[in-house]
Amino acid sequence: MERKRTLLKSTIGLGLPVLLLAAACGDDSQTSSASSPVNSSTPGTPAAPDTTGPTSSSSDTAASPPDTAGEAVIDPGDGGNYEPNVDPAAFVATIDNPYLPLSVGSRWVYEGRDEEGTERVEVVVTDKRKQVMGITATVVRDTVHIGGELVEDTYDWFAQDRDGNVWYLGETVKNYENGKLADTDGSWEAGVDGALPGIVMPAQPAEGMAYRQEYYEGEAEDMFEIKTVGGSQDVPAGSFDDVITTTDWNPLDPKVIEEKQYAPGVGLIYETKVAGGEGLVELIEFSPPS
Repeated sequence: MERKRTLLKSTIGLGLPVLLLAAACGDDSQTSSASSPVNSSTPGTPAAPDTTGPTSSSSDTAASPPDTAGEAVIDPGDGGNYEPNVDPAAFVATIDNPYLPLSVGSRWVYEGRDEEGTERVEVVVTDKRKQVMGITATVVRDTVHIGGELVEDTYDWFAQDRDGNVWYLGETVKNYENGKLADTDGSWEAGVDGALPGIVMPAQPAEGMAYRQEYYEGEAEDMFEIKTVGGSQDVPAGSFDDVITTTDWNPLDPKVIEEKQYAPGVGLIYETKVAGGEGLVELIEFSPPS
């Protein structure tokens, strides 16, 4: 079964992307209180990204399949030496980035279609917290159903730094087959076994910015690049303006390239596969916290 994720990570394919990532650790219920300044930046640090962003490939290149399996579609600008300087004191309790707001009680429902069929993904921001690398992360639950049957149940861990960048810290994944737990493939945790966190949404998105969303060598290496800022998109959940479009790519699956769209105040609204197959995901319902 191909595992992916919705709110930020790949969502197209059997077992639609699920918002959650992390090693099989329990969910801590502590609340976050960090609010100290962020450290100065190196590629991937908690400091707010420069508005020019790391060096990246052009959007034209990102929208086309690579000529060879070894050709990079996205360059995160770290020269292959990714060493984020993560300071727990630089993180805050609330995730209120306009393009990835994760307030407790928020709920998103997506429908995905590809060569394999139709999937329904439900994402909910829980009131649970998880300690990762000394950071108090927000726990987001992502469940995937195919034909009414649960195929994936994931808990993702996110945190926002003081400058407004949203970081991805890991997930616990449970994959099901015929109603029974099949495996926990895809689980990882930042700070464990060499895994490192990444930025999934910068504080001030600008065209050309490129980042690693996660880094667990050989297991989780998703990247994204801001392709455009200021577009519009219609989905079953409504019509949205001021949309940003990203190109998403994983060197572990180099022939597959996806594009995602995020709307302010909502988050991910649309995703389509532009190379390496066919498929799309659309937001069909969004419920902000009551």
